[in-house]
Amino acid sequence: MRDVSAGIAKPQVEVAVVGAGAAGLAAALACAQAGVPTALVGRHAPVADGRTVALLDGSVRFLKALGAWDEVGAKASPLCTLQIVDDTGSLFRPPPARFNSSEIGLDAFGWNVESSHLVAALRRCARSQPNLTLIESDAVGAVPGEAASRITLADGGTAEARLVIGADGSRSPLRAASGVSVREWTYPQSAITTILAHTKPHGDVSTEFHTRSGPFTLVPMSGGFRSSLVWVAGKGQAERLAAMDDAGLGAAVERQARGMLGTMRIDGPRGLVPMRGLLVATPVAARLALIGEAAHVFPPIGAQGLNLGLRDAASLRDMVARAHRDGRDPGSRAVLSAYAGGRRIDAAARTAAVDALNRSLLTELLPLDLARGLGLLAMAHFGPLRRMVMREGVLPRFGAPELMRADRRAASA
Repeated sequence: MRDVSAGIAKPQVEVAVVGAGAAGLAAALACAQAGVPTALVGRHAPVADGRTVALLDGSVRFLKALGAWDEVGAKASPLCTLQIVDDTGSLFRPPPARFNSSEIGLDAFGWNVESSHLVAALRRCARSQPNLTLIESDAVGAVPGEAASRITLADGGTAEARLVIGADGSRSPLRAASGVSVREWTYPQSAITTILAHTKPHGDVSTEFHTRSGPFTLVPMSGGFRSSLVWVAGKGQAERLAAMDDAGLGAAVERQARGMLGTMRIDGPRGLVPMRGLLVATPVAARLALIGEAAHVFPPIGAQGLNLGLRDAASLRDMVARAHRDGRDPGSRAVLSAYAGGRRIDAAARTAAVDALNRSLLTELLPLDLARGLGLLAMAHFGPLRRMVMREGVLPRFGAPELMRADRRAASA
C-alpha cells in the first residue's frame, strides 16, 4: 500500500476505484490481490453509527478471500433462521413461515454486523495491501481517453487509470458525467433504523413482519439480547416515530413485535431513511464500470443492497483479473461488455423482487393478497421450492463470482 497526496502524486495504474465505502474498498482490495496495480480514490469518511448490514453467505466468502472476515466475524451474529409473519390483516393471511439455513447445507444464511465494523476492517486491510495506492481525496470527474481515463481530484490533483470503477454512491458524479441513463423512483414510505436491547434472546432468528405500511424487520446482533431494526412505514407515521423519545419508540417497537423479544430499549443511534429506488440502463460507459449504489438503489428489504454491491465488486474483479493475466486492457469495450452482461440480469431481478414485495404490501387488492399468501404458503410447505428460493436469495446459482463460490480454487487468477 502507498498513501499519497493526490495534489503531488499522479500515479498511472491499471484500475482506479473511486469511492471508499464498503463496495469500493472490497473492489480495490480484490483487484490489488489479483496482482493488478490499483488505486483507491476517496476520503475515508466516518461511517454513521447504528446502521447494520446482513452479509449473506456469498459476501462472507468474499470477505474471507480478502482477509477481512476474521475481524468482521468476531463482531457479527449468525442468521440461522428467517421467519416471516403476515401482519397485514388480510383475509388470506398465511401462518408464520420459518426457513432454516441447515436445509441448504449452511450454518447460517449470513451474518449481521454494524456497518462501521465492516468498513473499519476493510480499511485496515487496504492500508496494508501491497499493490494498492490510497489517494485521500474525492474525485470530481473523469475524462476517458484513448488509452486511459484522467481523474480530476477535489484537491486539484489528477490520477490516471485504464479502468475507473465508480463506487461513489447513489449521487455518483462519475455516473452523471458519463451520460449513463438512470431510472429513479420513490415510495410513500421511510424507514426507521436503530439498534435495540431486549430481555428475551433472539436465538439467531431474523423476523420480518409484513404490515400494510411495509416490512418491520428485527435482525439478530451479537450477544443474544440485541437486534437491529428496520421499520418501514408511511412517511407520516415514520416521522411521528422518529419524533418519539427513546422510551416511547422502544414501547412502540415492542408492541409492533408482539412482545416476542420482551421489553425493548433503544441501544444505538437512530436513522430515518427515505425509501427510493434507482437502476442504471447499463453499468458501464467509456473506461468506466459502476458498482454498488452508483448502479442500483432499492429499499432496505431482504438484505439485498450491499450484498448486490459486493457481488458487483467480485464479478468485476474476475473480469479485470482475467484481462490482466492475458495482457489485455481492463478498460476495453470487451471487458466492460462482459461485466455489464453479467450484472444487468442480477441487478434487475433483485430490484424487481424487492419492488414487487414492497408494493404488494401497500395495496389491499384481494387478488394481490391472495397471490402473496399463496406464494408464502408454497414456499413454507413445498420443500424443493423453499430450498430453491433460499439458495437464490443467498447467492445466484449461475454466474456466481469466483471469490464467492463454495468450490472456488485458491484465488490466484
